[in-house]
Amino acid sequence: MTRILPQSFYARSALGVAPDLLGCRVVREMDGQHLSGRIVEVEAYLGAEDAASHAYRGPTSRSQVMFGPAGYAYVYLIYGIHHCLNVVTGEEGQGGAVLIRALEPVFGAEIMQKGRGQEDVRNLSNGPGKLCQALGIDKTLNAHDLTAGTELWLETGNRPPESIYTSPRIGVRGDEAALSAPWRFYLQGNAHISPTPFNQNGSLWK
Repeated sequence: MTRILPQSFYARSALGVAPDLLGCRVVREMDGQHLSGRIVEVEAYLGAEDAASHAYRGPTSRSQVMFGPAGYAYVYLIYGIHHCLNVVTGEEGQGGAVLIRALEPVFGAEIMQKGRGQEDVRNLSNGPGKLCQALGIDKTLNAHDLTAGTELWLETGNRPPESIYTSPRIGVRGDEAALSAPWRFYLQGNAHISPTPFNQNGSLWK
């Protein structure tokens, strides 16, 4: 039986929350429709010690929600086109978050296909911008309480049968430590992870 992930789940370091999110579900209620996807790829972002993080230089008008309570959504726009869904983690004021990079559609794939204008199920949500488009996630959901069970939330899932692998994060900027940190976690061999050369060069996690 699934249940909504509680605030205590998120109130840990992003590096602890990130791998534990694999296999959980993102659930979206929109226009009377119920959509969901299994999380198959994530990236962890820390605070002042992580030069790739939006929290690196402290709170800004965009990143303020990262410094608030854990368990809230941090949704932002990149390249002026694509939205990205993050979950806020850690203690208040730390600025941690986990980016949801890819989902395996579970329920409502036909609605996601219409939203994406894409028939191939493997290409519906295999990237952060794609999954937000598929689930109708935009900045109106920024600072949304993911524990409330309305509009958007995350649910527990079964332990993934796939092996968990790590690699450097994709497309980040920052210092050498940020570029090389193996803080992307994904389910090796899953057909719905992002297409990237890192998939062939990742390392088994634990």
